Amino acid sequence: MRIDSLQLRMRPRSPYEAADLGVRLCQQHWRSLHACHAAVAVPVLALCIAAHEIAGWLPLVLMFLAKPWLDRVSLFVLSRAAFGQRTTLADLWSAQRQVLWRQVLLSFTWRRLSPWRAFSQPVYQLEGLRAGQRRRRLGVLRGPYRVPALLTTSAFAIAETMLVTGIVGLVVWLAPSPRETAMVIQGIGNFGTFSAFLLPCAYAAVVVFLEPFYVATGFAMYLNRRAELEAWDIEQELRHAFAA
Repeated sequence: MRIDSLQLRMRPRSPYEAADLGVRLCQQHWRSLHACHAAVAVPVLALCIAAHEIAGWLPLVLMFLAKPWLDRVSLFVLSRAAFGQRTTLADLWSAQRQVLWRQVLLSFTWRRLSPWRAFSQPVYQLEGLRAGQRRRRLGVLRGPYRVPALLTTSAFAIAETMLVTGIVGLVVWLAPSPRETAMVIQGIGNFGTFSAFLLPCAYAAVVVFLEPFYVATGFAMYLNRRAELEAWDIEQELRHAFAA
């Protein structure tokens, strides 16, 4: 990793301050980040919602499992943004084999249940290590970051739940009277079918909006941990001093 190209100002930060840095990084590059994320997430989540025809519970399960795979797009954009590179849909398309089609099975299975998912993802996706090296690397990186990474995951899980609940509640509160509601949805189907689609659609909307922020916090914590271990802040200061 070329420290001289890193656009982030590295200095000693707590894990939670690093997570805040990730949120600000996401806010700064939200256009390219959400555009690339939505370009992949919206069709995939639409297919998940369509699985309602198979079983009513299936859309939520599929969306839950797909999130680590969708996170690969956000991490790709963020990793470029950290070095001052803007990512377009054309860039994502050119790198699709590396971003989307590597480690697909692992992303959809046991990695989904990792409580440190966003913090560990850069090691899986960006470092290109073999299995044994990857385990040792994760052991070193996680170290004192296990609890902060777990709490960050928990905080975003709570925020996600609250947003989904808020969207569903808003639709219910703004609905007209039962008689008028029945007339509106008469051409769509019965109210049970309408309600069954409401929760998956609300969950999909929250995933499209919130998931890039979660990935950004994990990525910033990962960079902060590497800065601690490899003294990036000192190297940056020396490079700036000699450049001046």
